Amino acid sequence: MSRVHEDLRFTDIPKHTETIEVETGAGTVTCTVYRPPAATPQPAPVYVNFHGGGFVVARPEQDDHLCRCIAATAGCVVINVDYGVAPQHPYPAPVVQAYDVTAWVAGNGAAHDWDGSRLAVGGHSAGGNLTAAVCRTARDRGTFTPRLQIIDSAPLDQLADPATKRSPIPKPLLAPGLMRIFTAAYVPDPADLTHPLVSPGLADDLAGLPPALVVTAEHDRLRDEGDAYAKALEAAGVPVTHRCFEGVDHYFTHTGPVEAGKEAIDLMATTLRTALSA
Repeated sequence: MSRVHEDLRFTDIPKHTETIEVETGAGTVTCTVYRPPAATPQPAPVYVNFHGGGFVVARPEQDDHLCRCIAATAGCVVINVDYGVAPQHPYPAPVVQAYDVTAWVAGNGAAHDWDGSRLAVGGHSAGGNLTAAVCRTARDRGTFTPRLQIIDSAPLDQLADPATKRSPIPKPLLAPGLMRIFTAAYVPDPADLTHPLVSPGLADDLAGLPPALVVTAEHDRLRDEGDAYAKALEAAGVPVTHRCFEGVDHYFTHTGPVEAGKEAIDLMATTLRTALSA
């Protein structure tokens, strides 16, 4: 899942990074800061990224290609968050870390040369779930308001049996057995499976959340819950751009097909540029 197709690595885009550590209510979190091109007007807006991996794979570098492309194309600083993963860090630790890092980014822009008032947040697979949780927590606490949330191929209903999550192809990337292992590691108490910070797709109070870009994949077992979440957000009055990419499976923004992967990443970057420049 963490292998990136060689033609999606954007090796022509230079890498300008530094490492920072952020103290959270669930421990210290290391983040990689990607800087936009030098000609970008300063201070640049900022995008907080959460990688995927089923809440158990600790590999933020799998999103390196996305972070470099977004920083260059959207003209923003990108914060790639190395949040804790299960089983060592089960729910709610990753949610606490994700929210606290984002709140810190929003409030500490002046000291780090980014504009925390122009902030967006997004993630892929498990990171998309954390994105929804961060936006919900920020709304409920009235702390900061992201200008955009990007939810890419995310698990949004952790209560449903993975075997009921269908795909039109015989062997999609996500197997029910693997999905059960991921969920059991991340949410050891079954009573938490319906919590809106665990299963955002089961929540019925979505009004007031930030504008959303929701990306789903036709062959992904998680497609239906992503499609449903986009519709529910829209019904709640949240501005939504929803795109289901045809003929592709989970994590296609990393593993390909290349044309669809590039198109989706470009959609994310251009939507971010528009949202952060408003």
